[in-house]
Amino acid sequence: MQSDIDPRSLIGRRALDRDGTKIGTVDEVYLDDATGSPEWAAVRTGLFTRDAFVPLEPSEVVNDELRVPFRKALIRDAPDFGVGRHLSPEQELQLYHHYGMDVPRSGSGRGPDAPPDRDFGEVAGD
Repeated sequence: MQSDIDPRSLIGRRALDRDGTKIGTVDEVYLDDATGSPEWAAVRTGLFTRDAFVPLEPSEVVNDELRVPFRKALIRDAPDFGVGRHLSPEQELQLYHHYGMDVPRSGSGRGPDAPPDRDFGEVAGD
């Protein structure tokens, strides 16, 4: 994702999948505790549905919309952890695996040597 974007400015933006299909609206942005970088966004996928976590690293802000390079069906099938609290390392691993992404090994303390009870993924603005 573009590093000059204020993560709070993402909240309320439309989110589109890789085909340009609307996924929903960005509800919350989660920051990595170690780096402070925006890492995940929770996207409200519909009026009576849930928030789906999407990775921000391969995503882009284009014309005031968050473009997520995955298909809508994959995004809607992402694990549901609820919103408004930290993502645990295990939950983040599940998300990385769900999206078929490599797990970052540097900068945030993740990986096999990370303490199992360490939280990261602070909600922007908290």
